[in-house]
Amino acid sequence: MAFTLKSELIISLVLILGAWAWHAMSVRPLHDPTVAEQHEQWMANYGRTYNDLQEKAKRQRFLQRTCSSLKISTSPGNRTFQLGLNQFSDLTNEEFQSKPATSFSHQNLTGDVPDNIDWVKKGVVNAIKDQGNCGSCWAFSVVAAVEGIVGITNGTPPVLSEQQLIDCDTTNYGCSGGYPDNAFKYIVQNQGIASEDSYPYEGVDGTCDATKAAEHAAQIKGFTDVPSGEDELMKAVAQQPVSVIISSGCQEFQSYSGGVFNSECGQQLDHAVVVVGYGTSEEGTDFWKIRNSWGEQWGERGYMRIQRGRGSSEGICRVASKASYPTA
Repeated sequence: MAFTLKSELIISLVLILGAWAWHAMSVRPLHDPTVAEQHEQWMANYGRTYNDLQEKAKRQRFLQRTCSSLKISTSPGNRTFQLGLNQFSDLTNEEFQSKPATSFSHQNLTGDVPDNIDWVKKGVVNAIKDQGNCGSCWAFSVVAAVEGIVGITNGTPPVLSEQQLIDCDTTNYGCSGGYPDNAFKYIVQNQGIASEDSYPYEGVDGTCDATKAAEHAAQIKGFTDVPSGEDELMKAVAQQPVSVIISSGCQEFQSYSGGVFNSECGQQLDHAVVVVGYGTSEEGTDFWKIRNSWGEQWGERGYMRIQRGRGSSEGICRVASKASYPTA
């Protein structure tokens, strides 16, 4: 979507917030001591604090509803994934979807592609990060993709700065969302991007530090948009980690805790992640492996597997509708 936006821009000026799906669930009276105890334990697990008792009571009710919803939602059926509590469980789905988000000429890759690939196991994907309360998933997606191609090219992936993109890329919207392609273009025009050590993550909108931004730890020559469709995405991911924009606003995505995700999340593209591989589960289900930016406590230690080859050509959660990757 980067350079030829026009209709795309109108279709979804969806600023990739980092989509956070938040559960609304229903249940036991607040005076039930087990509810309070469960909330206290959840707060301790996720480091949550509240401004006052009124806010705490409200969030306790939301967590209670989430717990009830999970009990209803975990019936087997055709589901191939698991749900569970995580850092978003005291939010309603409406709150989750109201957070800031994102939107977006792929070369014709030819030749056979492998049956599976995992760039994490190949050592070119860095540790999972957490964007926190900043709608900066677009920056995390772009940085991970750049780290990946530099790692493939040079042998070791650098740890690069998302904060530089938030502060310095004026074509995007910082913690209010952004477009991966615009961020790739910024890195090209800036002739590189700084390391995370040089320009550390703050998780808030800041003023661009030109001195830090000039301390380049990695460079790219450009970027390429991937045509829509899982076959095209597979060709690209066989070469390197790929930035994608997906639909993530459903409750199931919010509470995903493992397995191969096979539930649709609507049509709105609202969250940027990185596809770091694909393969087939032990049960025989083909999947995409994505790297999220919500910390290791979400999903499969920060990763998610989404069913591949099911439904429309764009895939589950529209994973193959808006993809791009940097060129080095």
